[in-house]
Amino acid sequence: MNLGMILIWLAFICGWGATFYSINYYTASNHRAKMRWNKLEMLCTACITLSSFILVIQLLSVNASYEYVFDHSSTDLSWFYRISAFWAGQEGSLLLWTWATLVMLLLLRYIGHTKELSETRMIDITRIVTMMVVSVFLILLVIDNPFSAYRILPSGTIEATNWNPFAILYDVPYGQGMNPLLRNPWMAVHPPVLFLGYAAFTIPFAAAIGNLITKDSRWTLVARDWMRIAWLFLTLGIGLGGFWAYEVLGWGAWYWTWDPVETSSLIPWITATAYLHAHTRTKHGEYGFLAPLLAVASFILVIFATFVTRSGIWASVHSWQDFTTEGLIIAIFLIMLTGSSVFLLAKRYLEDEDDKKGTATD
Repeated sequence: MNLGMILIWLAFICGWGATFYSINYYTASNHRAKMRWNKLEMLCTACITLSSFILVIQLLSVNASYEYVFDHSSTDLSWFYRISAFWAGQEGSLLLWTWATLVMLLLLRYIGHTKELSETRMIDITRIVTMMVVSVFLILLVIDNPFSAYRILPSGTIEATNWNPFAILYDVPYGQGMNPLLRNPWMAVHPPVLFLGYAAFTIPFAAAIGNLITKDSRWTLVARDWMRIAWLFLTLGIGLGGFWAYEVLGWGAWYWTWDPVETSSLIPWITATAYLHAHTRTKHGEYGFLAPLLAVASFILVIFATFVTRSGIWASVHSWQDFTTEGLIIAIFLIMLTGSSVFLLAKRYLEDEDDKKGTATD
């Protein structure tokens, strides 16, 4: 039995269930729905955590019956690189990103200013939006399941399945191992640090959406610390990537070249930096529109960077070179994200302009 695959499917069901009940609670103030929302959110986090642990075990033991393990782990790799193989491919890195976002969502409920604001509509929206983002990631995990496994058909053909957890696995005696370019100590820190930064951008984005809908100025209490965390991890991730590129690729003795993936990760860093500067003035009543704009833009640009990496449209040493269903879903998600955000921002801008005119008239 493929327990990892079952857990991914359970996480998918729990994640979408949590999203459904969260919206139901917000629209109908159904407290039973809130209880189910909280429980399903916890179950989703538990499933993703356990599936991540199982994947690490399979990578360490080089159980090459799993397609992901076969592609990225091998017996000639040290344990150090076998663990690093977790984020060496699309499926594993997405699993890491999903897990990090869920853990941050869990922390959002129980620490810091969120505890004081837990009963506000703004926090409800922050959690709902974050869970909706996670739900999209769960769709991608179901399609590109890291526990896709090899099985042998009655005809003798060997194929990989990502939908049948009860298939008898074909015993693959070896794995082909990690890409030689990735066999570097920086592999252990650069990708996970970067994905932790990407995950942390979700909370300020969701809080900004909460502000745009409710006009609750306390959103900055939530967004500020998470944006600092996101900025810190993204800064470290970009810097570590520069050292890695200098060491392995050379790039003419430069730490940086305007590689599409590099550039697309730098842009949200710029908007996040701008947000952190703008935030210092929000307490004085300034940048009431610009601050949420920058928080929203930062996350959208993170998703755009993901699209650049995973779509295969742009040639890059970082990107996967084929346009898959995953790339299409990310593109659709990016369009929906941008469209809905522009609508909310435009609505807020027009409302603010009307308020200014009303004040001037009075």
